[in-house]
Amino acid sequence: MKLTDNTILITGGGSGIGLAFAERFLKLGNTVIIVGRNEAKLEAAKKSYPALITKACDLTDEQSRIKLVQWVLKEYPTLNVLVNNAGIQQRVNLKNAAESWSYYEKEITSNLNAPIHLTLLLSDHLINKNNAVIMNVTSGLSLTPGVWVPIYSATKAGLRSFTKSLRHQFEDAGIEVIEVLPPAVNTDLGGAGLHTFGTPLNEFANGIFEGLKDGLTEIAFGGAADRLHATIKENDVQTAKVWAGFKQNNPDF
Repeated sequence: MKLTDNTILITGGGSGIGLAFAERFLKLGNTVIIVGRNEAKLEAAKKSYPALITKACDLTDEQSRIKLVQWVLKEYPTLNVLVNNAGIQQRVNLKNAAESWSYYEKEITSNLNAPIHLTLLLSDHLINKNNAVIMNVTSGLSLTPGVWVPIYSATKAGLRSFTKSLRHQFEDAGIEVIEVLPPAVNTDLGGAGLHTFGTPLNEFANGIFEGLKDGLTEIAFGGAADRLHATIKENDVQTAKVWAGFKQNNPDF
């Protein structure tokens, strides 16, 4: 990936991994547009990084996604990089799934439907751009599901599969397809305080950008990198081991 002089759209850019990526892309001389549902977070990000362009959008709504793409192509026709980063993570005990379907469906829509839809909406535009990139942020849980977050894990496995297909289909279309596989990172994903045990955000983001500089198209970090190169059997053992530890630490789950 060429790291300078791009116009980049980052979903879920108001905080966490998305904002950490936005900060680094700005420093490298790119035009960066961040998208999120939380206008307060977008305003805070803009205050910290005045060069950011912000746009409020609920990516779980189909028409909002369409309007976002219409807006960005009109206002920033030089767009050549899409970063599908936005996501929702919800702990779900499947033996007691008491919420309405819309609660669970929102996680699927945010994590899987939205990035696929945005890719379809923007692919014709990106094919005609130099140095075009689609970057999908999946998860180490696409390799070893977090049993306590079964819907999240399934969506990330689906997005990983989609990314692999996308890379093959676009290999002769001039669009570079990159997958980023985070481990648990210390962000507010899923709720404040749930990932304080995770990799420090800046350490993770710096590691991913080293991978981008090296021209990698599949970039995993920390424990996710270990799982990426493990055998299926090893990952199955790891899934069961982590699930056992979770149950021990969360007996009321």
